[in-house]
Amino acid sequence: MPGLFKQSIALLRGFLITGRYLFRPPVTVLYPEVKTKVAQRFKGRHWLTRYADGVERCVGCELCEIVCPSQAIYVKAAENTPERQISKGERHAEQFQINMLRCIFCGFCEEACPTGSIVLGQDYELAGYSRASLVYTKPMLTEPYPGASGRDPGREV
Repeated sequence: MPGLFKQSIALLRGFLITGRYLFRPPVTVLYPEVKTKVAQRFKGRHWLTRYADGVERCVGCELCEIVCPSQAIYVKAAENTPERQISKGERHAEQFQINMLRCIFCGFCEEACPTGSIVLGQDYELAGYSRASLVYTKPMLTEPYPGASGRDPGREV
């Protein structure tokens, strides 16, 4: 008899929990039609930023490549010439690649960059159909215009 009483109490408690959620509106995320807002400090897609005058910030120092714990970044630097000044330093990144399959979005590359060239934005839709499409190259990473990544182009590091 005491076992039957305990089972009845447990059944009643279960009905109470069901009744508590029965008349609440359902929690449904209508993704991808409605994008969720991420936290302010969320680390998403990488961007190579530019100065307000359109000059690239990356000086090809390769610090981001050195500090990357998953070795997802590859930088090949080249010298700037007086005729072809791509960045404000002596060098620029001739090739810049980030393997998004390896990246762990730790943000060390962003912290190590002395010019504030690389930033992690708020974009989180990074799916691809092939492995090659997830290796982001310099044209894919460079923001189309200064400030497109969400970073203030006039802000110093």
